[in-house]
Amino acid sequence: MSDTANRRDQALSSYRVLDLTDEKGYLCGRILGDLGADVIKIESPQGDPGRNIGPFYKDMDDPEKSLLWFAYNYNKRGITLDITKDAGKEILKKLVRRADFLIESFPPGFLDGLGLGYEDLRQVNERLIHTSITPFGQDGPYRDYKGPDLIGMALGGYLYLTGDIDRPPVRISAPQAYLHASTDAAVGTLMAHYHAVSTGEGQHVDVSMQQSVVLLLMMARPYWELTGTYLKRTGSFRSGIGSGALQPQTWPCKDGCVSYAVFGGPQFAPFNRAMVKWLEMEGLADEFITSIDWDTVDMMTLDKGFHDAVSERISKLFLSHTKDELYQGAIAHGLMLYPGNSIEDLLASPQLQSRGFWVEVEHPELSDKITYPGSFAHISDTPCLIRFRAPCIGEHNETIYGQELGMLPHERIDLKMEGVI
Repeated sequence: MSDTANRRDQALSSYRVLDLTDEKGYLCGRILGDLGADVIKIESPQGDPGRNIGPFYKDMDDPEKSLLWFAYNYNKRGITLDITKDAGKEILKKLVRRADFLIESFPPGFLDGLGLGYEDLRQVNERLIHTSITPFGQDGPYRDYKGPDLIGMALGGYLYLTGDIDRPPVRISAPQAYLHASTDAAVGTLMAHYHAVSTGEGQHVDVSMQQSVVLLLMMARPYWELTGTYLKRTGSFRSGIGSGALQPQTWPCKDGCVSYAVFGGPQFAPFNRAMVKWLEMEGLADEFITSIDWDTVDMMTLDKGFHDAVSERISKLFLSHTKDELYQGAIAHGLMLYPGNSIEDLLASPQLQSRGFWVEVEHPELSDKITYPGSFAHISDTPCLIRFRAPCIGEHNETIYGQELGMLPHERIDLKMEGVI
């Protein structure tokens, strides 16, 4: 089925996006592309710097083989254009006239300096939704500061919560801050689009990575309301309530780890008794664990000694089984326990396979197929799809410049020689 036929039934199939982002905003354009928009990725004639970020397909260090580029730029067509040159600026304006959205991640003021800022482009297309994704937003004392992922996680407050309680904070292994900013940017873009459909008026959507990270701290506010103390990093433990005693949440087992927590109060007593029954069946229950009156266990008053004693007994059960054995046992006993899945576990997950989550995407330039994570949502009438791989450098120059803008072959050659496209 052709791409046009594929897009016809998608939510954004009649809309076009000009994507001038770097790795800070790739995901925003991809989300719009997943929903069916015709996303045109615009990169410099030398290629987007993100193409040089590894890892690479079969470890071949090549700008056409970056797996990061593949992951965040599928469902996009690609052209080259130097928007700092006068001819490039005029070409961009021609593209803006035909576009519904423009997304970018340049430093604040950069596009204004080129005469391509929001106020300039709205003179070209008053319906245009212009979305900016930057470290700290378009204004404020930090607006001109650089902000890689680690800075975003730190100044957004999330880094304070990750790591062991007695050691400096640690970052999540893979960059996260700009992914959240890109997701917020996609939401903001679509809300501005809803307004544009109603009024015919475009808007500027200004997304700050720092603000996106702050909004992740969903637990901090209710934790303060409940305990009167700030939520702090506690490693693989759950911060104790009342006595401050730490409770394990991640437990080692024979082939990895599982997630399980002991809670108090009458509502959780049936679960705790079910765990004790499981320990009894395995010959691991003693008088201490069988004599606990779980209906009266109050997490606000329990001390470290109680948690350590309970954990010691449960640990013996977990260490004697695999993740899958424990997961199946938890289902049989009615317990809330979950395996800590590895990447291999995810690929083999019967649930993800049943929903068709993993998708084989053709890469003709590699004579290969690569397995990708699938759509972020199943939408019954307007499907969210992976339609094609990320573009090669300048792959759609002829289609866009020749067929759509009507440039003659010699004009395209001249522009290429001048380094414009």
